[in-house]
Amino acid sequence: MKILCASSFAKQLESLLGDYKEEDLTAIKNFKMYLDTIILNMPTKVQKFKKSVYFDDDNIRDIEHQGLIIPFYIDEETGDYLILGIVKK
Repeated sequence: MKILCASSFAKQLESLLGDYKEEDLTAIKNFKMYLDTIILNMPTKVQKFKKSVYFDDDNIRDIEHQGLIIPFYIDEETGDYLILGIVKK
């Protein structure tokens, strides 16, 4: 099992972190720690997440938390997860 990130996720994350730059470093660290925790725990909580509202595919789920949506794809053959993006709700 691997957790992979699409290039769109990296670009969207960079944009979100840009919003924090002018605030304070503590907010950025807290957000990053929160995001890392969600990503690391994703495989164990996959059944908790609902089918994505953005895609018509049962293997794509959405993580919703604190006004953000993180859609991810579950490759059932390999058991890998692909994080597709991160957007504000």
